[in-house]
Amino acid sequence: MSATRVFVARLAGCTVFDPAGDRVGKVRDVLVVYRKNDPPRVVGLIVEIPGKRRVFVSIGRVTSMGSGQIITTGLINVRRFEQRGGEVRVIAEMLGRKVAFDDGSGDATVEDVAIEQSGPSSQGDWAISQLFVRRPRTSASPFAKGATAFVTWGEVREKSTVGQAQSAEQLIATYSELKPADLANTLLDLPRERMFEVAGELPDGRLADVLEEMPESEQVGILTRLGDARAAEVLDHMQPDDAADLIAQLPSERGEQLLDLMEPEEADDVRFLLTYAPDTAGGLMTTEPIIVSADATVAEGLALIRRHDLAPALGAAICVTLPPYEPPTGRFLGMVHFQRMLRYPPHERLGTLLDLGLEPVTAETSAAEVSRILASYDLVSVPVVDENHRLVGVVTIDDVLDYLLPDDWRSHDGTEEVRRRAAVRSELKTGSIPLPGGKDSGHGQG
Repeated sequence: MSATRVFVARLAGCTVFDPAGDRVGKVRDVLVVYRKNDPPRVVGLIVEIPGKRRVFVSIGRVTSMGSGQIITTGLINVRRFEQRGGEVRVIAEMLGRKVAFDDGSGDATVEDVAIEQSGPSSQGDWAISQLFVRRPRTSASPFAKGATAFVTWGEVREKSTVGQAQSAEQLIATYSELKPADLANTLLDLPRERMFEVAGELPDGRLADVLEEMPESEQVGILTRLGDARAAEVLDHMQPDDAADLIAQLPSERGEQLLDLMEPEEADDVRFLLTYAPDTAGGLMTTEPIIVSADATVAEGLALIRRHDLAPALGAAICVTLPPYEPPTGRFLGMVHFQRMLRYPPHERLGTLLDLGLEPVTAETSAAEVSRILASYDLVSVPVVDENHRLVGVVTIDDVLDYLLPDDWRSHDGTEEVRRRAAVRSELKTGSIPLPGGKDSGHGQG
């Protein structure tokens, strides 16, 4: 094993390879155990393998660590990682902790941890060698930062003030590049109190994205810990359909309080969605599709779907209606798929490119029927209209998948998910797909 000092924060996201050079997964954390008189010993790595499963890789299985990659012996137990008593995750639990200098010179915050092999003859024996810490700032300037220092484990002691939350700033910075779904999985792996601390320190927009990727029970738990004003801000940043699903899980009094604190326009969208049953197109749809007039051009349409904040499923097609162009719109005319726009010159009017074979569904259409339509016609989204043929929203494929998959799908093994998807596909073809909870769709269409 290469005898080099490695900083743990830089290991986050590093690729793990087997001896043949095949990719095994990515590092998500380093696991240590405390010792009475010596620095904490490294026992292994927490590695995310395909299927979003996190497994434990013993440090003894690591043959090389450094240069942005890790090489193992290739023998990995794929059983899901479960933290045991006495084990501490460096990134999730040590970064951000307060320490006090033994010489009485003050306090500091741990920003990174260096691990090092104790000796070339003791292969696999790694321990914490140094801490990178930052002292409190001494200037009143908001841009000033405190002095930093490298210290050994013996030069400081951890502080444990009762009631004082551990700072999550460094952990958030370490995972800043993670996609919302990956960050959600990372938070779900943390001890529950630590998860609440980290979630509370995330920016409103980032927390909204993460909540959308979490099970409803965890969404409610995190939102309950936030004050009403902060919770309303986070809900404002969520997609209306996701915000509606979350508010529906709260006590009615608390939900109404949050709706009153939200931006009026956002709150109106959520209230509108809450009027529909969750197993209908109205309960699944989002009220923020791209809507244009028939006179809009291909160039204008392509410019709208290029928006950075637009979900890919919503950018797959543009809705064309008569005015007004906010749900509920004027009469719905049709949809134009982005691939079709690419085949025509920029000045072409979108009203001439409508997919006339795509029929919209009503807000009362069952979720099972919407699923069959998306699967049968290889669609990414389907428009939803009211009794006056006005567009009220669209149901996207991710909305349907969230509904069809079990509540704990994020923690399922990959093979189990493959089997379920195969079963869903088979049932969609036969028109006998059951609704979650064991209810048969019984819709009789299609």
